[in-house]
Amino acid sequence: MEMEKMWIKGMDVSFLDEIEQGGGTFHEGPNKVDVLELLQRSGTTSIRLRIWNDPPGGYCNLERTLIMAKRVKELGMHLLLDFHYSDKWADPANQWKPAAWEGLHGAALEQAVYDYTYEVMAVLRAGGALPDMVQIGNEITNGMLWPDAKVDPNAVAGADEEPWARLCGLLKSGASAVRAVDRSVRVMLHIDRGGDPEGSRTFFERMEAEGVPFDVIGLSYYPWWHGPLEQIERNLQDLSLRFGRDIVVVETAYPWTFRTREGFPLIMENDEALPSAFPVSPEGQQAYLKALTDIIRRTPDGRGLGFYYWEPCWIPSQQVWSVGHANNWSNLTLFDHDGYPLPALYTP
Repeated sequence: MEMEKMWIKGMDVSFLDEIEQGGGTFHEGPNKVDVLELLQRSGTTSIRLRIWNDPPGGYCNLERTLIMAKRVKELGMHLLLDFHYSDKWADPANQWKPAAWEGLHGAALEQAVYDYTYEVMAVLRAGGALPDMVQIGNEITNGMLWPDAKVDPNAVAGADEEPWARLCGLLKSGASAVRAVDRSVRVMLHIDRGGDPEGSRTFFERMEAEGVPFDVIGLSYYPWWHGPLEQIERNLQDLSLRFGRDIVVVETAYPWTFRTREGFPLIMENDEALPSAFPVSPEGQQAYLKALTDIIRRTPDGRGLGFYYWEPCWIPSQQVWSVGHANNWSNLTLFDHDGYPLPALYTP
């Protein structure tokens, strides 16, 4: 089946390795199960894994990513690899260079991106775990590898083009390395503006104008941060028609409870910013995900490839400190606190 025709029901399970190593378990009925196998049985077609250069916790590095990627490939699932190009979180508020690259700038930094990307891809290929799709950066709305390629997404075109030129040079280096390893691997550019059609359009217009090679548009969409569902639908419609590229909602989630376990704070604590049509309950979570998938499927010309649910398995089995904070996502998972699947997991 050609990739562009495959519906992506995707899961980002980047924390799973650490959760399992810490004793977290998942269940189907009375039985403990391999959760990757359960995800596949529930209809999951793709797994997303992030990779950090040299994370202090030792997880999501190349060694551990290879182990997880091999498990995914052994199940015959599609794999999306998410390069953060950092030793820690990369998102609109954090895009910090890995420590090993602190003194690199200009062409030297571009070469480091190329070499590292090539090495990771070559190691995964040699291990029988070549990704099918690769993100060059994570939520790069404000650039990447700060401060060198920090950009202002609201800047007027022509006002300060040098940071944008640096960003595009880094993206070209990463994309070139991916294609040097295997030209069949699709390249994604990912921003966080799922509910911002104007901002999304402006960003990708810049990418096209600078000749950055990419195959897929990736958007994050969390309704409490990015606005109503009508906005993501408008954005998908506009981007697909304007750029003629496939689109994936590469991050989303929705709460199923406000109950938590002691010692586990919640990033989403109330329903003030949530759509009233979807109550905070297992059924409301399922209804939200169904509504979102229906919107993606309506994208013109079949260019809405699908979605990835962000960290469905981050259950509060133990504290996960490799990211620098405790688990604050335990009410946004697709499993309850004890590792039993919730109805939304089975959303087609």
